[in-house]
Amino acid sequence: MPSSSSSPASIGGTPLSSLRARLHMDAPLQSPAWALLPLRAFLGVTFLYAGLSKIFDPHYLDDASLLGVHAQMLHAAATSPIGALVSLSADHSTVTGLAIAFGEVAVGLGALLGLFTRLAALGGVVLALSFFLTVSWATRPYYYGADIGFAFAWSPLLIAGDAGVYSVTARLRAAVRHKLRLPARPTPHESAAVQDDVERRTLPRRGLIAAVVAAVGVAGGSALALARRPSAAAVSPGSLPPGSTTPGASASPRAAGAGAVIAAAASVAVGSSKSFTAPNGAPAYLLHPTTDTFIAFNATCTHQGCPVSYVKPGFRPCHGSAYDQNGQVTRGPANTPLIKIPVKVVDGQVTTA
Repeated sequence: MPSSSSSPASIGGTPLSSLRARLHMDAPLQSPAWALLPLRAFLGVTFLYAGLSKIFDPHYLDDASLLGVHAQMLHAAATSPIGALVSLSADHSTVTGLAIAFGEVAVGLGALLGLFTRLAALGGVVLALSFFLTVSWATRPYYYGADIGFAFAWSPLLIAGDAGVYSVTARLRAAVRHKLRLPARPTPHESAAVQDDVERRTLPRRGLIAAVVAAVGVAGGSALALARRPSAAAVSPGSLPPGSTTPGASASPRAAGAGAVIAAAASVAVGSSKSFTAPNGAPAYLLHPTTDTFIAFNATCTHQGCPVSYVKPGFRPCHGSAYDQNGQVTRGPANTPLIKIPVKVVDGQVTTA
């Protein structure tokens, strides 16, 4: 007589129906449980990546960098319908920046793990809408900006949650039900009181996991982000927003960062260009429009902060924005020109001024 482990209706003595229930494989492929999984994975990975990239970016918390969150908030405040709030947040850019980064990480992990999925989706909606009202508000037409799309993309998870598929919450709930000698899934005749009791017992376990992950992540991430932020002594005038100076330093034209060699003048032919890295770490381009003229621009789009490339006779579009060889806007949604980097020729070398 065959043993139970070799029975087609069981694996290792565990009935297939029970095993499928534990793995949440009994839902048909047409059900929302599976239909939401690709969206959940995409949103989770995207927000997790966005948050981690901010934490690992040495310019993100640098108030003197044009690529930092402080400069980005000040730029967005000029056109945002909540400009006053954005300006207030810019005064506390380190706290605001860390809150955004850790918020994105928490939202991403919540979606991927199936832990407080609806709460994570709500956080995703709030973050996406806040980005839409600030960074993307001036984008015309509106569908060029991705943030409004992300806000609506989170709505199915806000409504349906993770539906119990590949979910930490579902596994914790199943463990509680097993301990109470209940079926893996609620039966049609199971009372609401029993289901409420299961949820009450599951909630502290979910909270404990979330608290441990949050404590370790916030402590470690904050230390890493702050450690990678350049010190005031290391900040050069070239990395400061227009009209700013390094705290505690004089506005000397030969301060740290000034006079950095970009290229030999003879190596850049008239009418050509050369890419280089600006003193603040931003991408930049040196142009040689006429025999006696060199000009340079920070190649960071003034609309959404993405890099632009110089392709004669102008700068290649970023989110629809384009600039001419003088850095002036030729097509929106950007409404301010590229930031010019002062340069000069010294002993046959083009250097930052």
